[in-house]
Amino acid sequence: MVSLDTAVLARWEYGGKRYEILVDPDLVDDFQQDPSNVNMDEFLATDEVWHDARGGDRPTEDAIESTFGTQEIGLIAAKILEKGNIQLTTNQRKEMVEQKRQLIIQEIHSTAIDPKAKTPHPKTRIELALEESRFSVDPFKRLDLQVKDAIDILKPLIPLSFEPIRIAFRIAGSGYGPCSKFLRQYLDKDEWLSNGDWACIIECPPGMAGTIIGRVKSVDSNSEVKEL
Repeated sequence: MVSLDTAVLARWEYGGKRYEILVDPDLVDDFQQDPSNVNMDEFLATDEVWHDARGGDRPTEDAIESTFGTQEIGLIAAKILEKGNIQLTTNQRKEMVEQKRQLIIQEIHSTAIDPKAKTPHPKTRIELALEESRFSVDPFKRLDLQVKDAIDILKPLIPLSFEPIRIAFRIAGSGYGPCSKFLRQYLDKDEWLSNGDWACIIECPPGMAGTIIGRVKSVDSNSEVKEL
């Protein structure tokens, strides 16, 4: 279970009463997307429902049944998070907002390029543009949705291209194992050459090209690389 020191309150007010649970703030987004993928023992600090968690005031089983129609903590948690809200301290919110902001910046940095320079925008440039646009980060909103919102706001401010690029590699057979592990997700086609080398063509986000080429070169410094 998440510790009481790091847990945050999820609260829903219904019928003149408050219903609270203590949850791991880092798992709220995952739980809201798909509760079945989250281990409740890790998500909850306690398996109790409270009227006032800090004061130790708990509702009766009858009150829980009447309000939620169940005693199952997972279903109760889903209802509270759907209908209620998360109670954060100022420091908790600042920390979570900054963590999510950096994830948004990293995602844009790794998937987009400046179409003129053909290179990724520096993270600082993306961050300054977001600040200029006064983009508001929600610590609990799904990352992919916020990335989309951020891109829509950034496009008038900095040039962004998301057209995937194709790269051909020729890698020594000995490098196939480690290279294929991270190239497979981008793989378009591949074949084994008569001399034992592995040849492949990948299609990847433009901002990832430099990182991918660097990883291949770290495995096989003699590998051949060509952007198509």
